[in-house]
Amino acid sequence: MEIRAERVGVDGPHGPLLRPTSLRVRGGELALVTGEPGAGHTSLALAMGGRIRPSHGAVTLDGRGDDAALRKHVALVDSPEVNEPEDGLQLRDAVAEELMHAGVRASRKRAEQWLMSQGAGGYARERVENVPADVRTRLLIELAAGRPEVWALMIDLPDRHTSNHTTWWPVARRQAERGLAVVVLCEPPAAQALPISPALLGSDDQPSPLTVFPGDPQ
Repeated sequence: MEIRAERVGVDGPHGPLLRPTSLRVRGGELALVTGEPGAGHTSLALAMGGRIRPSHGAVTLDGRGDDAALRKHVALVDSPEVNEPEDGLQLRDAVAEELMHAGVRASRKRAEQWLMSQGAGGYARERVENVPADVRTRLLIELAAGRPEVWALMIDLPDRHTSNHTTWWPVARRQAERGLAVVVLCEPPAAQALPISPALLGSDDQPSPLTVFPGDPQ
């Protein structure tokens, strides 16, 4: 499985939201993408997930332009102002909503059971805004990765919750080790602390993603 963005750009009403950017990622690979605030992190994630149609360029899944397939197989994780959980929700309610996306008949009880299985049962009744950043990000990644037919994750700006990359980078890598295609989008200070060369928003010539899984289960 391969997702490829070829010079993808997104225009807004007052100018570009994302300047033409290219990126390729396959199952079992981990790509890091960075740019300054406002450079289009979320726009690229939305385009590669089939949620918006680029103003320029194209996104393909295994060589085909198919937005419906991208929406089916690519999960957005904690994307600002798109699918991030509301701060005022209890964590168990946010989890229940995510479990519904996975096709599970969710309830507070089932959400609490899932949280217990993740070692986070003690946070079930906490407001999302009070859940530690490392716990929040780990849980949202695990929920997205657990959906049936999800082949790829777009982890959008996890560094906005904490600058400590050790709380989210190993979790992202673990999903690639399971065979998923994983893209992490963050700002330059976090990218500079990580052990791979990042792709740059607004650039066409990009480094290869990190291969951490020798095959592709899809």
